Amino acid sequence: MGGAGAHDPTARSRESGALRESGGVAGGAAGAPGADPTVGPREHGGLPWGSVVRLNRRVRVKDGGRALIGGAPTRVLYLTARAAALFEGRELRIRDRPTAVLADRLLEAGIADPVIASLPPGDVAEVTYVIPVRDRPVALERLLAALSSPETAPAGPRASATLGDPAAARAGRSAEKASGASGDDAPSPRPAEDATRKASPRRAPRIIVVDDASVDPAGTRAAAARWGAEVLELEENGGPAAARNAGLRQVTTPFVAFVDSDVVAHPDAVDTLLRHFADPKVALVAPRVLGLPGENGLNWIGRYEDARSSLDLGEHPAIVRQRAPVSWVSSTFLLARVDALGEGFSAEMRVGEDVDLVWRLADRGLRVRYEPAATVWHEHRTTVGKWMARKAFYGTGAHPLAQRHPHDIAPAVLAPWSAAVVAVLLAQRRWSVPVALGISAVTVWRLASKLSKSEHPVRVAAELTANGLLASLVQAMALLLRHWWPAVAIGCLFSARLRRAVLVAHLADVAIEHRRTRVRLDPLRFALARRLDDLAYGAGVWVSALRGRSWGALLPDIRRTR
Repeated sequence: MGGAGAHDPTARSRESGALRESGGVAGGAAGAPGADPTVGPREHGGLPWGSVVRLNRRVRVKDGGRALIGGAPTRVLYLTARAAALFEGRELRIRDRPTAVLADRLLEAGIADPVIASLPPGDVAEVTYVIPVRDRPVALERLLAALSSPETAPAGPRASATLGDPAAARAGRSAEKASGASGDDAPSPRPAEDATRKASPRRAPRIIVVDDASVDPAGTRAAAARWGAEVLELEENGGPAAARNAGLRQVTTPFVAFVDSDVVAHPDAVDTLLRHFADPKVALVAPRVLGLPGENGLNWIGRYEDARSSLDLGEHPAIVRQRAPVSWVSSTFLLARVDALGEGFSAEMRVGEDVDLVWRLADRGLRVRYEPAATVWHEHRTTVGKWMARKAFYGTGAHPLAQRHPHDIAPAVLAPWSAAVVAVLLAQRRWSVPVALGISAVTVWRLASKLSKSEHPVRVAAELTANGLLASLVQAMALLLRHWWPAVAIGCLFSARLRRAVLVAHLADVAIEHRRTRVRLDPLRFALARRLDDLAYGAGVWVSALRGRSWGALLPDIRRTR
């Protein structure tokens, strides 16, 4: 696994009072009756007809369904009465051009997610697996066994005319496109076709194992041979990103699955993820990553990782992009549209290359999805030393990401008003609470003036302000305990107020996270694991910043929003 978590993997949400107001855009799009029923899914550029999108759990429905509050960043989206009537509860079914346009707006805003069961299935024969590995033959064989379908027995190595010949691979890819193999051009399968596909024996997938200059490549060759995988051996160790790119150059199918060797994955995960590519704007999809059963429950670090792993992004689907509640996905397992990847990962990055890829795709207007309905299992590190070393390694990706994405790497994103409230509360003076309440009241008044289309502008503004303030306080706690801890530790030697702030932040963080994660670990050891996690990751960030002679990855982003 390459650079998962270089952009703080614990940052679940960056909402901090930011607000965008959209007045009637979606309502206008969905308000026109009489759409041409012959329009196909590719003509309107979105999901196929019959697909369903559902408002995500963070979205609040107001004014009888005519106002939607949520998204990434948070916005208020006003619908016409006719558009609001298209919803069945929190779901919208695409049945014509207006519903398709509205659904696409909701998806792009991060307000709705596709209902995975409503999307047409893809063809797993259009997927090639690329596995980067270095001296891990046992883990590799475990993965290859899991990827092989039940009908597939171990076999000899599969011959490949194009392996090691990028020009031939590209020619093969072009030939497949010319013959109509691309998933974008294929018609949505009928229910009978879907049932037939499920009943048919699964064909053995093409698997390319990229040996990243193993010290002893014999084990890799033997494992690959037993499961019919191809092996591409690199002469020099270039890191996971370079190894994935080398494998990508051999792919001739429309889709590629990048899988790390310390993972156990079943082809059913790909079946699920492929459905998202019914949306032509989707470039990459990632599953939920859980701890490998039988590996993590042995000690307290394992139980902590089961509940609070950097790689587990939760049980709810999401759009993935900068400053969103889910702002990155791990290269542990990625399914991507080959044509969208270009040259692939930034080969010079040894950490954070997955975050960089996601953000570059998002910058191009493409969609990245997180889909927890598909699950893979990762072999977590469960000894304290190795576990902390990995957390610190994640942190060292901060500066390389700051160089490539200087406006997206901030450890906290705050509106000016919420930053001011945090500052006055940290001052711990007699006037702190009254001033904080005053700033919040002014914010409610200003927001209410922007929500003139709402039936209850003051109530909505108060709710938005409270949620923004809570998110800002959570981010401030993370700054004290995680990102800034070396400087905070020095400050605590001289300031009683700072010591009190750190103590309150620690207790609140442990209480909130212990309850939220439902971890199988007592509060004392959970608290210890939380702080060790923060110490290791924060140390990595500071090492990265000092090496790069830049504080960009440590500075919060305070910006005004309209």
